[in-house]
Amino acid sequence: MTVNAGPVAAERAYAHTKAQIISGGLAGGQLVSEAKIGAELGISRTPVHEAFLRLDAEQLIELVSRKGAIIRPMTPSEATDVLAMRQGIESASAAQTFAAGGPDAEIVGRIEENLRQQEAAVGAGDVAAFVDADDDFHALLIEASRNPLARQFYEQLRGRQQRLRTMYLRIDPGNLAASYADHRTLADCFVGGDRDGFTAALVAHLERYQGAI
Repeated sequence: MTVNAGPVAAERAYAHTKAQIISGGLAGGQLVSEAKIGAELGISRTPVHEAFLRLDAEQLIELVSRKGAIIRPMTPSEATDVLAMRQGIESASAAQTFAAGGPDAEIVGRIEENLRQQEAAVGAGDVAAFVDADDDFHALLIEASRNPLARQFYEQLRGRQQRLRTMYLRIDPGNLAASYADHRTLADCFVGGDRDGFTAALVAHLERYQGAI
């Protein structure tokens, strides 16, 4: 039965469609209709339309009159811009953390738990699980700075980052292990207070993703 539950249904449509875009289930250039998403979720077109407006504002889709929307492909220039912003935010956050004496014990514990999750995902060849853990890992590095603006900027990039990660990690299964090794190096430098090592490791890590597009 198709229903319209207002904001709740719109949020479901938004999360569902965005997840498909990030995972590659909806590929760049693909046309998707409000009716299709509504049918998948058992909701009317109205909340789906509201979800599409949000995704259009985030530049993940382009609305097409009376047809639905086209999934925006991620271009090489967009990937470059996303990676540049990531480097800026993460470098600045790390510098702030180092200046304050390093991450606290609670953050360090969460980083170690996250790395265990990454290792398990690598062992299972689970790209989706690794993408989630990868995203959380970098979010923890930023959270350690206790800078709410840095966290806000990171959140604004999050969807694009996850989309780029998924594309890169699906190119070659070996990329999972390589990314995990990078994260181990980053964590060791971050916790150990090695500023230069962290900066070099971050640059090398982000350069891997440039070739994903």
